[in-house]
Amino acid sequence: MGTSRENGSLYTKIDNKVATIEFGHPASNSFVAELLDRLTAEFEKLSQNDDISVIVLRSEGDRAFCAGASFDELMAVSNLEEGKVFFSGFANVINAMRKCKKVIVGRVQGKTVGGGVGLAAACDYVYAAEAASIRLSELTIGIAPLVIAPAVERKIGAAAISELSLAPTEWKNAYWAQEKGLFSRVFDDIKELDKELDFHVQKLADYNPEALEEWKKVLWQGTDHWGELLVDRAAITGKLVLSEFTRNALSKFKK
Repeated sequence: MGTSRENGSLYTKIDNKVATIEFGHPASNSFVAELLDRLTAEFEKLSQNDDISVIVLRSEGDRAFCAGASFDELMAVSNLEEGKVFFSGFANVINAMRKCKKVIVGRVQGKTVGGGVGLAAACDYVYAAEAASIRLSELTIGIAPLVIAPAVERKIGAAAISELSLAPTEWKNAYWAQEKGLFSRVFDDIKELDKELDFHVQKLADYNPEALEEWKKVLWQGTDHWGELLVDRAAITGKLVLSEFTRNALSKFKK
């Protein structure tokens, strides 16, 4: 059962050198700004924890993995500064995941949209269920997936992100995501997924933590400029969300 808290929930459990972060929100595990800030801080804290070697990122329940950013907070953006701050939420989380010293394994059990696709892309290895379809729907409301694009393109390439983003009403299934490189493994059901995930992360946690840290640096080479890039992209998106086109599109969704 998912959380009923309007600001969402975030819990971390540490066991056998593995930290499991679980986030939740009653609106299909979407993210309000406060929850994004808490997740950023959690990755930064766990990065410095010498008692862990691996982080598992998962969401509550057995349905949607993540519906992206909070629709209500998106509707409430009223000026450029608010827009930049709002869209910087996912920028900050992705940068925290990128710089985190620990290997991050994602558990994607269901559909994921927009920023949720960005979170999956920022993981170093992803286990997914067959139900984990993905979609980048930003263009339907007059914005674009500018902030998460570097993380997604790093995993699936320019051609695949073009295919995904320029068909914003279409779902791509989990096997498409695996073929393109977003998901590492796909399972028929969540029970089998969790069994294999637990086995894998325990093996990872037994490896030399210094080797894992050094290897993660290599995997993320060439992304040092993201600290500035993603925030700049957040400012552009904040401007787009104030456009007449986007305001009209959002009002239709609200109805």
